[in-house]
Amino acid sequence: MTIYFYSSQEDYSEFSNFSQHGFTLKGKYWPTVEHYFQAQKFPGQPLEERIRTASSPSQAKKLGRTRSVPLRADWETVKEDIMREAVLAKFSNHEDIKKRLLSTGKEKLVENAPRDYYWGCGSNGSGKNRLGIILMETRKQLSMNNEQ
Repeated sequence: MTIYFYSSQEDYSEFSNFSQHGFTLKGKYWPTVEHYFQAQKFPGQPLEERIRTASSPSQAKKLGRTRSVPLRADWETVKEDIMREAVLAKFSNHEDIKKRLLSTGKEKLVENAPRDYYWGCGSNGSGKNRLGIILMETRKQLSMNNEQ
């Protein structure tokens, strides 16, 4: 079976980067994974803090897409590791959603994002589903931690 997630109104909405499950990383509180991920495009810049304190994940995403401030030079190289650390922090800090993720066992997790062919599966399922893959990696890591 495959578990699809995307919207904050659907089942498994807590798997979305927009879910309101905050965490602390790099000495700061981040309201959502989306806030953290977008802010890391601009480390040490004033825009990083503006994104961290954005009123919603949608606003954080919008600010993160600005190109009036240059993206960090290594963004394409580090973006998946940044997503991994944020997803792990989110699920490690909230026992309820950690249990939900672990309860999916070995099911395939797919971000059903119709316009995202990198993080999601895209409109026709041909996307890379990198967020789903990172969630499955996180699930495996948390599962091994639970066994110790």
